[in-house]
Amino acid sequence: MIRMTLGEIAGITGGRLVNSDGSAEVTASVEYDSRKVVPGGLFVAFPGERVDGHDFASAVVAAGAAGVLGTRDTGEPGVVVEDSLRAVATLAHEVVARLPELTVVGLTGSSGKTTTKDYIGQLLSRLGPTVALPGSLNNELGFPYTVLQAGADTRFLVLEMGARGVGHIRHLTGIARPSIGVVLNIGAAHIGEFGSVEGTALAKGELVEALPQTGVAVLNADDALVSAMASRTGARVVTVGEAAGAQLRAVDVTLDPAGRASYVLEHGERRGTVRLRVAGRHQVANSLSAAAVALTAGLAFDDLVTALSEMSMVSDRRMDVFERPDGVTVIDDSYNANPSSTAAALRALAAMSAGRRTTAVLGYMAELGEFEVSGHAEVGRLAAELGVDRLIAVAENARPILDGAAEVGAWRGTARFAADQAAAIEILQDDLRADDVVLVKGSRYRTWDVADWLRRSEEVQPT
Repeated sequence: MIRMTLGEIAGITGGRLVNSDGSAEVTASVEYDSRKVVPGGLFVAFPGERVDGHDFASAVVAAGAAGVLGTRDTGEPGVVVEDSLRAVATLAHEVVARLPELTVVGLTGSSGKTTTKDYIGQLLSRLGPTVALPGSLNNELGFPYTVLQAGADTRFLVLEMGARGVGHIRHLTGIARPSIGVVLNIGAAHIGEFGSVEGTALAKGELVEALPQTGVAVLNADDALVSAMASRTGARVVTVGEAAGAQLRAVDVTLDPAGRASYVLEHGERRGTVRLRVAGRHQVANSLSAAAVALTAGLAFDDLVTALSEMSMVSDRRMDVFERPDGVTVIDDSYNANPSSTAAALRALAAMSAGRRTTAVLGYMAELGEFEVSGHAEVGRLAAELGVDRLIAVAENARPILDGAAEVGAWRGTARFAADQAAAIEILQDDLRADDVVLVKGSRYRTWDVADWLRRSEEVQPT
């Protein structure tokens, strides 16, 4: 964070200065995890039923923290506010206001947000100091937390924006208004909250509505609901995709045996060959959106082609492909799941098989509402249509995956139900063959335990 005194922070947040004359200066990061606070940092304490951050105030100050921002006086130097979350948002807004040379990039979509944010961060870092934190820090806490990592030398701030309802993204853009906005796609993620894909589009489009007229909206030309958002912004629109009319276009897409895409990137009269190092055909669309941001920010076309071919995965459990010593290939995409992202992962599994036996371990997909049964069944049908050899559905709510697969009469694979992750591991343990390709995917219900079991050897070589 940029340097501020406790007195300044009290004034910005409307808080009350306690146990300090206000001159102590915050010179390091703002943290809400006491274990991450460093000397000169600011600790934000949140009350909780099981863990109350205020209880750690003395320890963080003893370790060198400049002060504590919380909702009660802890006896340590700090600022007392009515609402810690609101105070963090207000402080983040002020940080952006004090960095007039900062370029803020915001992105949203139903799937691929975190991966694309990581790509954008890698590309923009070639132009200057960039903040693009690993992980999915896209909610009302993670978003301002990311903003507060920007310092006086930061040139680019890349912010992922999540939403579970209309108005959520508008709230985030009020904290840090982007000048470049990216909408990746509209799918069934959180459809239980939005009610329909049209409702999802209404909410996601709040990002382009917030852009200034001098800004740029990067829109997916291959998604009709996204491309239609051009009418909702006064900013300049840049379209990306494989569609003939896309301004930044991928043509001649091919996949290698490891499922990594190559394509020819076209931009006006310029052409260059990109060879992605990450698995999954869906990475073509993600990389195009990232490329459009980099071009807008000033990266030269030839440098962009080179940079796209050098990008790697940053955040954990997102299309993380590793090879076990026994020859089994594992695709750990277990961080989260929705029907769109699971479909993309299944297609990557099929592309990587090349005659090898394939297994998909699929967990429950959350927040689908009335579409829960049909959404899971749709994924099962796709797995069968793609010819996945073994399908394992983990947990009762995921059982409709197997029902969907059974509807595909031509499928000759096997379907197994596992009550939990331990049962899924037992199924794999009994019948895992050298050269198998295994996908693990689910909505943060510890499906990653299966991936961790598969990664048991320390001799794993990344692909």
